Amino acid sequence: MALELWETLKESITAYTGLSPATFFTVIAVSLAFYHMISGLFGSSTPQHQRHRSMEEEMEPLPPPVQLGEINEDELKQYDGTDPKKPLLMAIKGQIYDVSQSRMFYGPGGPYALFAGKDASRALAKMSFEESDLTGDISGLGPFELDALQDWEYKFMSKYVKVGTIKTKDVPVTDGSTPSETTEATEAPRQAEDIPSEEPAAETVETSATDAEKKDE
Repeated sequence: MALELWETLKESITAYTGLSPATFFTVIAVSLAFYHMISGLFGSSTPQHQRHRSMEEEMEPLPPPVQLGEINEDELKQYDGTDPKKPLLMAIKGQIYDVSQSRMFYGPGGPYALFAGKDASRALAKMSFEESDLTGDISGLGPFELDALQDWEYKFMSKYVKVGTIKTKDVPVTDGSTPSETTEATEAPRQAEDIPSEEPAAETVETSATDAEKKDE
């Protein structure tokens, strides 16, 4: 079947072009080579220039990390990569690191972009992308998850610069009383204990009177 098709193709080439099959394919090969040579000289100058420019932009040195000190979680959200003028930050176990050099992973569009601007300790330990796990709360994690989190922390400590810490949240007073009211409530019983009781004094008077009557008898 293949031989029949080849014979038919050779006859068609000879009939329509007047050339032998070998000459016909040689002409096609030379034409393709000439086309690629011309397109390489004139057509690729712009893409090469654009590629060179993009490489220069990617190789542009990053500004040195800025130490932020102690900030809260709301302030950390400002460094999630949406503002290109700000560094890209992320926290593990309350320690904030500048991950700007890995913007392709943690920046917008990256596979770990949802971790940026947050303390994602729980999510990293569980390798979870759930919104509920994007927190620094690691209570209830198992030993394997804690080991995984420790590995992530070692990686960040060795690769990125620590630029700050997250403020710890103040524990609210649950009973609704102010600290001064609590102090007064605890001191009141102590003051009551310091007041001498009158009952022992009365018992002493009665005992003295009884002893005096016995002596008169």
